[in-house]
Amino acid sequence: MQALWMLVATFMFSLMGTCVKLASDMNASLGLIVLMRGIPSVVMLLIWARMANLSIRPVAWKGHIWRNVAGVTSMWMGFVALSLLPLATAVTLNYTSPLFIAGWMLGWGGARGDRIRLIAVVMGFLGVLAVLRPTLGDDQWLPALAGLAAGASGAAAQLQVRSLSHRGEATWRIVLYFSMAVCLTGALALALTEWHNPTPGGWAALIAVGTTGLLGQLAMTRAFGHGAPLLSAALQYSIIIFASILGFLLWGDTPDRIAVIGMACIVGAGLLSVWRTLRAPG
Repeated sequence: MQALWMLVATFMFSLMGTCVKLASDMNASLGLIVLMRGIPSVVMLLIWARMANLSIRPVAWKGHIWRNVAGVTSMWMGFVALSLLPLATAVTLNYTSPLFIAGWMLGWGGARGDRIRLIAVVMGFLGVLAVLRPTLGDDQWLPALAGLAAGASGAAAQLQVRSLSHRGEATWRIVLYFSMAVCLTGALALALTEWHNPTPGGWAALIAVGTTGLLGQLAMTRAFGHGAPLLSAALQYSIIIFASILGFLLWGDTPDRIAVIGMACIVGAGLLSVWRTLRAPG
């Protein structure tokens, strides 16, 4: 059953990525997209905390600052990639976080002699080269680098979440403060930039961004909280399959053979890194 929750989560996140791209195509600004992503989570969690009589005061507020800086950066960079790159390519680059975590472990995390993590990093790097080889247009390199930045900052955010959890911070409060930071940055971007009124379809896509993002977050929390961690981590890469199908149906995106091999290398490297982390944490 927990495997099904992870598949639901990845399908919701692939729909969210699709809606980000659709909203961007329908005149929605990136700030508005980010704001709409955060609002449903903030509202739901505040209502739930009120009903359950739970305190929203954080246990380690400094940890939340670093987690939110990394997490919000990851979301913004990821949304830039989603709005400007083929859907499957953007999603694949966004899911390179395990490779950056493996690289950090090799360099600074006390795993310098770990051959398995080294293999994972090399395999992932070759996969990234295959995805980013000179088939991207000249106007797509910056979005591609944004996708990799999303993976790197996402890795930092994951390490901060782990640190907060070890300090006794509740998962729901971590999500709440992250969602608040998302809303704050989206609102600031709207205040500092010219307003662009989305089309009616754009507003529908914006609502779907928040809804599918929230549903995906809840389903993924359920999967990782009650299922086998390695199986959940493996199934999260099914988002690339969903994104490839949606990208083909909506935009006619068809990754060629080398790009597919690159995606497979990134997935394999990510799974190898996750497996190694679960076998020998820290």
